[in-house]
Amino acid sequence: MTDTASDTTSEAGAGGARDTFTWGHAGLTAHFATGVDGVVRLVRLTIPDGEGPSPEGPSPEQPGGPHPAPLPLVEVLALGHGSEWSGQRGIETALGARLRHRGHRAVRDEKDGQGWHRLTFDLHDPDTGLTAEVRLSSPDGLPVLRGEVRLINEGTAPLTVQAVTSLTLGGLPSPDALDVHLARNDWLAECRWASEPLRTRIVDLSRDAHQHDSRAALALHSRGGWPSDGHLPMGALTDRTTGDAWVWQIESPTGWRWETGERAHGTYAALHGPTDAEHQWRERLAPGASFTTVPAALALARGGGLDTALAHLTAYRRATRRPHPDHTTLPVVFNDYMNTLMGDPTTERLLPLIDAAAGAGAEYFCIDSGWYDDDAQGWWDSVGAWQPSARRFPGGGIQAVLDHIRSRGMVPGLWLEPEVVGVRSPVAAELPHDAFFQRDGVRLVEHGRHHLDLRHPAARAHLDKTIDRIVGEWGVGYLKLDYNISIAPGTDWHPETGATGATGRRTAPGAGLLAHARAYQDWLAAALDRHPGLVIENCASGGMRMDWSSVALTQLQSTSDQQDPLRYPPIAASAPTAVPPEQGAVWAYPQPEFTDDEIDFTLAGALLGRVHLSGHLDRMSPRQLARVQWAVATYRRLRGDLVTGVPFWPLGLPGWDDAWVALGVRSGSATYVTVWRREGGPAECALPLGHLAGRRAEVEVLHPAAASGAEARWDAGRGELAVALPRTPMALLVRLTPVGPADQAVS
Repeated sequence: MTDTASDTTSEAGAGGARDTFTWGHAGLTAHFATGVDGVVRLVRLTIPDGEGPSPEGPSPEQPGGPHPAPLPLVEVLALGHGSEWSGQRGIETALGARLRHRGHRAVRDEKDGQGWHRLTFDLHDPDTGLTAEVRLSSPDGLPVLRGEVRLINEGTAPLTVQAVTSLTLGGLPSPDALDVHLARNDWLAECRWASEPLRTRIVDLSRDAHQHDSRAALALHSRGGWPSDGHLPMGALTDRTTGDAWVWQIESPTGWRWETGERAHGTYAALHGPTDAEHQWRERLAPGASFTTVPAALALARGGGLDTALAHLTAYRRATRRPHPDHTTLPVVFNDYMNTLMGDPTTERLLPLIDAAAGAGAEYFCIDSGWYDDDAQGWWDSVGAWQPSARRFPGGGIQAVLDHIRSRGMVPGLWLEPEVVGVRSPVAAELPHDAFFQRDGVRLVEHGRHHLDLRHPAARAHLDKTIDRIVGEWGVGYLKLDYNISIAPGTDWHPETGATGATGRRTAPGAGLLAHARAYQDWLAAALDRHPGLVIENCASGGMRMDWSSVALTQLQSTSDQQDPLRYPPIAASAPTAVPPEQGAVWAYPQPEFTDDEIDFTLAGALLGRVHLSGHLDRMSPRQLARVQWAVATYRRLRGDLVTGVPFWPLGLPGWDDAWVALGVRSGSATYVTVWRREGGPAECALPLGHLAGRRAEVEVLHPAAASGAEARWDAGRGELAVALPRTPMALLVRLTPVGPADQAVS
């Protein structure tokens, strides 16, 4: 471990003497200043090989003077210590302005082969004794900054925290110059990005006339118990003139809040985990107690807009996830659920599907929900024991089906919803009351289910036994872990186990929900430690748990439960904004009643992600099955490039009803582009590919096998890929490979 150089100077600013220093590496430099008030502020972020995308804001000034553009490193709202400027905003808190710089240290280390630069600040409020340990980190060579904060109560009285930022950044350009980008994320309609001028959300109030900033801000937050229900925990700002971009993600498995607004004629962004106002989250810090926020990450781009910043964020995600062989092998998964068995598996139905999936080229076969169902009243509110049905699997039980999957050269998988116990399940009576979520002593019920609290040892032991039986004894190598209830705001009981047995204490519901989610992730990591070859798909009614803290731990991420193949393209195309291409599981469920165009269209959506094959392949004609086999074989040839590829969007991030949708992936010298055409719009579309402009390139149609009138032509002079799809629905996957040296331009 070595120190990272930091240049410190003292100079006179607008408000008096201050210390300034820089920290960073070849990909990112952060500029800090300590004002005469003792408060440290992040003045700007730059990309070292030129002027950075974040212009320098005004100098920190003395307390009581005009508001500076840079923000304190951390904002803390606590009971008895409110805001300095009352309103909707989560900045300008009294405690944030009182946290004084006591020191900082910089180190460089290695983790999983990735170099990391880390800077930790020690900030202290002498009045309350609150200390904030602000931890900033950045992967070597990447313009990405990650932040989290550990609060410690060094005082003599308890302190109840209501909100704390994980990362704050001020001094950005005026709202007049910026567009704001946000992503709606609803069940069956995930990853729907939209943008608008920031000024349409942030009204110009004539600050010079009032000498005050607005009390308002554009703020988004999660809703319910799913972290990505309503919106992805992401946002972005782009400069319309320069193409500079700032894209962020909040890595929370539960609640989060981000806001952006105007400050001193500039723009700021403040990224929170759960808060009191939005999520009923509070953390009571007794003397000596501590709390650590969820992380947040910010990716920058100087020019290139969202595509470039999201490419940097993709690289950061690969550097921060749990290592696993699946991230490089990308096996094809067949799942029997979507538009196929729909939670009603039996031996009779599964065996022909298994044979057909193997024949199509699948490498994993996952039996989805229903495999445990022996209840005449239905399985929804009786789950929890996770024992196989005898009625569904006669003649050898489920083990015979799993053995057949293995005999066809595939790895068997099962669906599981570990955190829930049905109200009619015997497990609901077997586990202690404190092993479940509760409010005011009443065990919670949501959609016929109780919710386990993974902080309780009995709940954890129950799930450990389940996993070790399914994986260790039955030989299952793939688990689809689902999560189908939204249990907000959470549980107000914190179970504890001491020398005298189980006990507990009251807590804020949002704090209980976050603590459980962290315990769940700890349990999941321990299961992967015990079974390192296990592959886990993260699912929550499709994409309702598409936060990076969850995706970083698991190997695949379900992108949607969308059953209409015509509605899936904008989801499939936008999914790489939230997860790396090699982790985004996209359903491909061709059916025997589909036309050839419909089969090809349905398969195309998964070919630049993770193929989640389904559909009644066992009922297809040989000609139809050959189309599926071609698509799977194509995927298996190109998937090695997805491992390092970065996504881009030639037509911009798609709208829900766009007739033409496109997704590209750049990997080395190869450029892959999937294009969909739905109802409406012309039969031809030109896709700008600026990185290839002026270069000769070979265009190869990879899918479908027979293009059936579809055409793709490269115009080097225009830097455009011209695609003609004469019918709807149709889709095309092409690979472009430059021909000749890069400096051999075409006029």
